[in-house]
Formats: sequence, structure tokens, C-alpha cells
Amino acid sequence: MSASKLFDSYKLGAITLSNRTVMAPLTRNRAIDGFVPNPLAVDYYGQRASAGLLITEASQVSQQGQGYQDTPGIYSKEQIAGWRKVTDRVHERGGHIYLQLWHVGRISHTTLQPDHGAPVAPSAVRANGKTFVGGTFADVSEPRALTLEEIPGIIDSFKRGAANAIAAGFDGVEIHGANGYLLDQFAKDGANKRTDAYGGSIENRARLMLEVAQAVSAEVGAARTGIRLSPVTPANDVSDSNPQPLFDHIVDRLDALKLVYIHVIEGATGGPRDIAPFDYASLRKRFSGTYIANNGYDLALAEKVLAANEADLIAFGKLFISNPDLVERLKRGADLNAPDKATFYGGGAKGYTDYPVLA
Repeated sequence: MSASKLFDSYKLGAITLSNRTVMAPLTRNRAIDGFVPNPLAVDYYGQRASAGLLITEASQVSQQGQGYQDTPGIYSKEQIAGWRKVTDRVHERGGHIYLQLWHVGRISHTTLQPDHGAPVAPSAVRANGKTFVGGTFADVSEPRALTLEEIPGIIDSFKRGAANAIAAGFDGVEIHGANGYLLDQFAKDGANKRTDAYGGSIENRARLMLEVAQAVSAEVGAARTGIRLSPVTPANDVSDSNPQPLFDHIVDRLDALKLVYIHVIEGATGGPRDIAPFDYASLRKRFSGTYIANNGYDLALAEKVLAANEADLIAFGKLFISNPDLVERLKRGADLNAPDKATFYGGGAKGYTDYPVLA
């Protein structure tokens, strides 16, 4: 079977991608003072600009939205300036790049929060999970439930983050609605025990994610707004008793907003694709925009899914960490560098910008 479809150009909103590969958002914990992108990030993303689309590491929309040490933000002038150097380099090299907007919710630690307060969540339910602070993995802190009065501020922080991303030169933004972070916590009944307008029914639990999507797309345009979803992942101790109708509803509403893409983690994030039964084809059918498939893809699976028209674009994660020239290697059928897990989080150039490229 020809692998050509993966290397075909693709129109995404107003931009044309040079191929159908996407570099997935990958947290690397290398931001510097003030949670500004590291100057090394300019090289890191620039080296990978041959991807059809780069999606940055998750970037917190406020200090409250931060959950791990040394992750970059998108809420200060210094952060915007740091990201501008990244987008300039990627564009110089003919690439396209979206920024991922992030609020971790309860997956945080008091040491990272404003005035060392409790992390916020839909409900005061502590996750059985770890965060990365002080150079080590630590239990997440006990959260507090957001009040109704605070929710407009959460929505506004995403909206401001999106505007800042466009000011920094990004081609668009991806809302992080996945992996057990704030919007996913609100959507799923394992974390959301509220009894107000944001809890209980599917419509109520999906409300915050959809209000954020509406606010962001109104701010920067639906053609520049994507969202990441993970219907069945157990990441960060999140769960839902009946994910299919929940995500069918969410995707119906996202389709009505005309978002440019949904980026779907199929299965457990970074783990088995078949962890729980779920009909991803249902989401594909309900959404008239672009479907980005993610999780455990190699060339063979990517080609099979594209040939069957089960996805439009394929996101690769760890393979892009260790292969800056992944697209060229896949095209040539060349060997791939193995990723060094010891250098995934934190550190400097080693395991970040020093992976070899083909001669």
C-alpha cells in the first residue's frame, strides 16, 4: 500500500499544511524564569518544522492553570515575546504552528498556585495522581471547588490566552480538553460532583468546555481554533461512567461552532488503544471539520487509517521528540532514533535539541 497520503498537502482552515503529519503537544518542562519559553525551544520547534502542523507543549493560560514546574505560559508580555521567537523560526522554515491552551485544574500543587492556595476543580475531589515540582514527582494537592462566580474568569483566561497566542504569531490555538485537566474534569462524572448548572447532566458537565470553545473561537476565529479530547483515557485519575453519549454531545456542539479540528486521543494516553470500548467513528461522522487521530500511531497504522478515511491528519508524539526529521524518515523508510525517556522532563539541550538527523 502506498504511503503517499500521509505526505499529501492538506488545507486546514486558511492554511495549507505540507503533509498530514502533526507533532502532538509534548510537555518538556524547560521554561525559564517567569515561565517563558526557553531559547532552546526556538531550535527545538524549528528543527521539527517539516511536520504538517506543530502543536506546542501545553501552555497555562494563568498562574492558577499551572500544574508542573517549568512549563511555559501565555499570559504575560515576556511569554508572548518568547513564543514570538519560536513562531518566527517555524515560519521561516515553512512550517505551521498552533499553541495549546491549558488549565490543569486539580492536577497541581500549592507551591505553584497564587499565594500557595489550593488548586481549583469542579468539585473538592482529590485526584490520585502526581505532579512534577521541585525536580521530583509529588502527590497533587487537595483541590477546592470553583464557585459559580469564578467560572467567567476561567473562560476569560482561555480567551485572553488565545488572543495572546495570535499576538505571538501562532497560526491558531488548540484548547486542551483532554487528559484529566480542568475542562475534562468538568465533563466527566468521576471528577464532577456539582449540583449546579455545571454538574449532573451531560449538557451541564459539557458546558464549561463548550463555553470556552465558543469564547476562544469568537476571539480568534473558528478556523483557527481546535480542541483536544480524550474520551476514555484514565490519565490523571479521570473517568466517566458513560463516555459515548457525553462525547457525542460535545462533538455535536463543537461542530455547530465550526471549530477547525478535533484532536482525539484514541484509548489511554500513551498507553493501550483498546483500554475501553468507544466508537471514534461516531465522532468522525458528527464533525464536519478536520479529525486528527492520536495515540500509538506508526507509519502502517497511519496509512491504514488515512486510506480508510477514518482520519484526516495523524499526530505523532514521542517519535517527534527523538526524530526532528520524522517526516523525511517515514518517507524514506529510514530507521528511527529511539527516544531517551530520562530526558523527557526538565534539563537542557540533551534529549531536546541534540537528536541526529539523516545525512
